[in-house]
Amino acid sequence: MAEKRFDRFAVIDWSGAKTRLQKGIAIATCGHGKLAPRLVDPAERYWSREAVLEWLLEQHDAGHNMLIGLDLSPSLPFHDQDAFFPGWAQSPKSAKALWQLVEEMTGDEPYLAANQFVGHSEIARHFRQQGNCGVLFGTGAGRMRRCESHGQKRIKGINPYSCFNLVGAAQVGKSSLTGMRVLHRLGGRIPVWPFDPLPETGPAIVEIYTSVAARATSVLAMGKSKILEGAQLDLALRELGCDGHAPLSRYTDHATDAILTAAWLRTVAHRAELWNPPELTPHIAATEGWTFGVI
Repeated sequence: MAEKRFDRFAVIDWSGAKTRLQKGIAIATCGHGKLAPRLVDPAERYWSREAVLEWLLEQHDAGHNMLIGLDLSPSLPFHDQDAFFPGWAQSPKSAKALWQLVEEMTGDEPYLAANQFVGHSEIARHFRQQGNCGVLFGTGAGRMRRCESHGQKRIKGINPYSCFNLVGAAQVGKSSLTGMRVLHRLGGRIPVWPFDPLPETGPAIVEIYTSVAARATSVLAMGKSKILEGAQLDLALRELGCDGHAPLSRYTDHATDAILTAAWLRTVAHRAELWNPPELTPHIAATEGWTFGVI
């Protein structure tokens, strides 16, 4: 099976912040075996989104058989109303068409930002933004993708947020929209599951949710999903069959999320059931995608 041939694993903890250099981006990689994942140092003090895109293309050019977990939502809710933006004639029909639309509307914005997209008069009606909740945002937490609502029921302790919410520290909408620009600019050179079939060789990208990895260990108390110190990180890594990690100069949830989730990805990538969730229909695969590890 194609999923068994990966020999390298990486996780990118993403960020939708406004600045060029992103304190919230971290990349961790590992190979087979017990060695703990290590952080990849950026060329500058912090990663930029453009630099991450370059790093991804380097993995493609080198032909690495690497499974890359990207911590963002690669699409918006679609299945609940059979449209990303119901009632709008120009609403895209697939996730890849959505990526293209985001890029077309924001192509002149620096740092791969996506502010012009959510500022569009029709699209803004669906988003909850600071000081402006769109009339079509809905009530409560907002619309969810099928994998998000399903995962919340299946995995105790995870709490996904609607990608249409752009307010608050836990919001994921900004990071997801900026990530869509990266996916579009990859131009299919690295397949993204489940929108693309898994390749026989070379790298592939899956969507991951770091809380799923955290909940796979018993280290964190219920309701907690972040590790902020080295001893606790080592305890979690050992539950995943890893040696202790190389000490970090500074512990942030971005760094520990990337390290722990890369270790988790290595331990579960061979499991066929994770590549074949019963709820993942061809229609959902083309429109919303799926979070790897949710079944």
